Amino acid sequence: MKNKFPAALLVLQLLLLTDVTVSALILHSYNGRIGLFCLISAFMLMAACICLYLIYTRNSFRHISKMNSHLENTAAEYMNSLPAPIAVIDENRQFVWYNQIFSEKISLGQDVFGMDLEGFVKIDVSSLRANGCAICPINGSIYKVKAEKFDKHDISFTVLFFHDQTDYYTLKRHSDDSHQNVVIITIDNYDEIMQNAKESEKSQTSLETEKIIENFTKTTNCFVKKTSSNTFYAIIENKYLQKVIDEKFRILDSARSIKISGKYPLTFSIGVGLGADDLAESEKIARQCIDMALGRGGDQAVVKTDNGYRFFGGVSKGVEKRSHAKTRVISNALQDLIINSDRVFVMGHRFGDLDSVGASCGIAGAINLLGKEAYIVVDRTKNLASNLIDIVEEQTENELFISPADAEESIGENDLLIIVDTHNKDFIESKKLYESAKSVVVIDHHRKTVNFIDNAVIFHHEPYASSASEMVTEVIQYFRYDSEERLQSIYAEALLSGIMLDTKNFIMRTGVRTFEAAAYLKKLGADTVAVKLLFSNSFESYKRKTNIVSSANVHSRCAIAFTEEQSDDIRIVAPQAADELLNITDVDASFVIYRTGDIINISARSLGAMNVQVIMEQLGGGGHQTMAATQLENTSINDTIESLISIIDNYYNDIT
Repeated sequence: MKNKFPAALLVLQLLLLTDVTVSALILHSYNGRIGLFCLISAFMLMAACICLYLIYTRNSFRHISKMNSHLENTAAEYMNSLPAPIAVIDENRQFVWYNQIFSEKISLGQDVFGMDLEGFVKIDVSSLRANGCAICPINGSIYKVKAEKFDKHDISFTVLFFHDQTDYYTLKRHSDDSHQNVVIITIDNYDEIMQNAKESEKSQTSLETEKIIENFTKTTNCFVKKTSSNTFYAIIENKYLQKVIDEKFRILDSARSIKISGKYPLTFSIGVGLGADDLAESEKIARQCIDMALGRGGDQAVVKTDNGYRFFGGVSKGVEKRSHAKTRVISNALQDLIINSDRVFVMGHRFGDLDSVGASCGIAGAINLLGKEAYIVVDRTKNLASNLIDIVEEQTENELFISPADAEESIGENDLLIIVDTHNKDFIESKKLYESAKSVVVIDHHRKTVNFIDNAVIFHHEPYASSASEMVTEVIQYFRYDSEERLQSIYAEALLSGIMLDTKNFIMRTGVRTFEAAAYLKKLGADTVAVKLLFSNSFESYKRKTNIVSSANVHSRCAIAFTEEQSDDIRIVAPQAADELLNITDVDASFVIYRTGDIINISARSLGAMNVQVIMEQLGGGGHQTMAATQLENTSINDTIESLISIIDNYYNDIT
């Protein structure tokens, strides 16, 4: 009733005022003085009522203000009593309030009022406000910080709640550290190396190998099981595996110290199944990694990551396999595919060289002998073996060479595509042709890269082979021809030119099988003089090559040369200049940088002391240990030189 009384009184006063006003008006018509008096009295009564109402309203506001103040004090007391640290910062990210437990656990008793948050707590406030929460280590503990922003009367402030997650992250770290991974260790080409070893040497090698594995288990506290004469399976926890990765797999260096018959070093290939949810998935990943390691020539460890693969080691040359059993099996399977296909398209890599075009010519000639149509897909405007193409066209009756556009339009459902001298989807002559083909065969000798062709019916990959032409020569030897005709000599010369190109005239990457392939081609009528003429240059080309060589500087036993000159034959001249630079004393590797349009190219060569493939891979390219290349866009030659020097320095730091 107390709260309602002033309002009721005001209503009564208004009614009375109305009545008096009416009476005054009536009286005014009979007696002016009386009416005026009544009217003045009515106004005075009205003013009194208004004053009474204002007095009551002011008392009500005062009461509400007291209630709000009481509520704010209660909220502050509640926040101060919470068992979690809480702080309030203003728009300038300065502390304006914090509770007692914040002072105890976060500020450690220090008064932080007015201090900057980021200067005291290492946290990005912008990211915190955007995401709503963040993880922050403070004073040896880990906190999950949540932020809530409030705006009131043009004043903005943020309340920070600190939730202690130390126990959770400690448990998570322990769980992650104890997570188990499968690691597969294989001895590269064990059977071939042991084939001619003495029994005592075999026993000694086996003993030393197992000692290295045992020493490896001592440092990693892992479980190892020997599954075959050259394969070991290991189960390693994350905390020990990460240490092995940080040390860059020292076991690879230990393996190289073992030499069979005093001259053949033993090498390991290691596949790591990291990041799997269970052991079955980890074993699958480890197998993929070991295949990648073997595909790159062995003597390395491969770890699969979210962004691809990480490679360690790979400083030794691939060991040649002398057995032809695998080649014979592949040859028979390939012949069956060819016979059961309507037509065969053969394709190499972009900017095809003598090895790419030569291997294509060799396999196409053999397919014709089998009675099938074969077409070689080349882009004549972007080819480094145009002279070989012209000679083959002159000396053969078949129309072998077609453009990528024509091949893309004519390939059918039952046609076969053979890709030679590359296994990377990004380097092939026509990606559209590859995507249109239902059956694909790959024949390549380059070390395996991440973006390899994974849907091939036959993936004939031997990184220790000198060239794709050598591999094709071996394959066609085992074809079963119906007629007595032999492969034309021009095809043999094309294959021989590819071998000579990639071996630098039988100097680099040559093995017993390389000379056996060359002997077979010579038997078919290959003319070495005619092949030599394919490598001849014009006088202007020779001058450009010598200018590039003269511009070279040596950095850490690496000759680096560059040229801004652009010419039609620069893609031929630059690699030749890189080969010439290897003739300089105390030069382990050479890099020639040149421009084609808006693209910066690097042609890299070595004599085996440096793995130039690893260098080029860091710039987006690839190749072999002794021969590699890359292409860069949106950069300058000076920036490219700086990047190359930095990678070379890091390479030497990693192997020392």
